[in-house]
Amino acid sequence: MSLINTPVKPFKVNAFHNGKFIELTEASLKGKWSVVIFMPAAFTFNCPTEVEDAAANYAEFQKANAEVYIVTTDTHFSHKVWHETSPAVGKAQFPLVGDPTHQLTRAFDVHIEEEGLALRGTFVINPEGVIKTLEIHSNEIARDVSETLRKLKAAQFTAANPGQVCPAKWKEGEKTLKPSLDLVGKI
Repeated sequence: MSLINTPVKPFKVNAFHNGKFIELTEASLKGKWSVVIFMPAAFTFNCPTEVEDAAANYAEFQKANAEVYIVTTDTHFSHKVWHETSPAVGKAQFPLVGDPTHQLTRAFDVHIEEEGLALRGTFVINPEGVIKTLEIHSNEIARDVSETLRKLKAAQFTAANPGQVCPAKWKEGEKTLKPSLDLVGKI
């Protein structure tokens, strides 16, 4: 069963954010758009490059009224040290979420049981706490956060404009489609 259009399951975890430890729950994701990005573990090779990419795009996510959450199966204590020692991760101004009990990786169906790690999963969640997009793939393939930003903006557009859809490669400000019988076979 797909997680699309389902509410985020209840959770309670700790994160390192702006020099402090904070507690997050499913309620923390409500009231604004959320982008939850799962990574296998801190102190790996690809993960810092993705954190740095998210940090480089963070201002755009904030302009879109969205918060970014990076989740690994490590503790929030590990994330503090990762933030302090990695030049790439040190750029993060968003929460670095620890999931050592694997409640989030299991709830979002990205858990690798044999390894105790997460697959690379990306989820866009609306302000009501409902999952609108997801992408999960193998850990050797890092993501391009600009594509996540594009998907966020498409989800926001369709939420604000019911009855319209965003075609392939749609970017903010471009033409959308209003599905109708007249379009069938003409695109």
